[in-house]
Amino acid sequence: MVPPYFELSWSILSTIGLFLTVVGFWAIFITRVSPLHLVPIVVSIACAVANGLCYYAFYAEHPTRQLVVASVFADLFWLIQEAGLSFYGYQILVHTLKDRALVIFRTIFWTLMTSIIAIRIAIAATRAIDVATDKPLQQRVDYLHVGYFIAIALVETSSALFLIRLLRDAYRMSPWTSPTRDLFRHLLQSTEIRLASLCCIGILRAVTFSLRTTAQSVTNVASEFDRFAYTLECLFPVIMIIDILASKRFRFDSHSLIYCSDPPDGHQAWVGHPTQRHSQWAAMSPEYS
Repeated sequence: MVPPYFELSWSILSTIGLFLTVVGFWAIFITRVSPLHLVPIVVSIACAVANGLCYYAFYAEHPTRQLVVASVFADLFWLIQEAGLSFYGYQILVHTLKDRALVIFRTIFWTLMTSIIAIRIAIAATRAIDVATDKPLQQRVDYLHVGYFIAIALVETSSALFLIRLLRDAYRMSPWTSPTRDLFRHLLQSTEIRLASLCCIGILRAVTFSLRTTAQSVTNVASEFDRFAYTLECLFPVIMIIDILASKRFRFDSHSLIYCSDPPDGHQAWVGHPTQRHSQWAAMSPEYS
């Protein structure tokens, strides 16, 4: 007997994706539309679709061809969800890094991203063969996932290291009385949180997935930990949305910084008035890249 959709965890994970999609659009309505702000929305949509297709492919009873197609598209949307998280940092860095640093970063990022895509294609093909022929290929899928999650952890780590270095330099250059110092401190802290969270999730999934014994089913402690880690991954866009909303407090233009919320105590003199940005940070801003 096929279990009802909402009796399984896939329905909950899909619902999380739908909810965060709505929250992401809400965040855009009170901020603005940009490629950076679209990342949590795209990731959440992919989360909702992938988990729904997982139920269709591995739990429901349908013709084999439909199951194979659903399995392939589930892997495609999982790729968008999991690899898409790294594009949040990428969107920031391609507009702030310059010259040699930008070339090095793009080389590292796209080399790892190409590896991630290639491994996911191999996973999708292996799963499709498994579904179509009932051959026991789960162990191969598990090993491919180990490399897949390690590559995701590496790409996020490299992005975060570039961003932390950039923001730390800008933070040190900012005058103690400048409002930009608070912004850079916020960006540093949020970047460090993203780094720690995604790296831990990637490493945990690489370890737990290698210990699974069945496809898309929780049958041992390792698979329970893997499902827990994946749930955290589904919830990760919350951190991005919080970061976007917190950053709304500040607004940049090409030469100035304007405080867009209630100013801190002792700073009434500059409320609503532009403050000159540090020249070196201005040179790293999107307008100058």
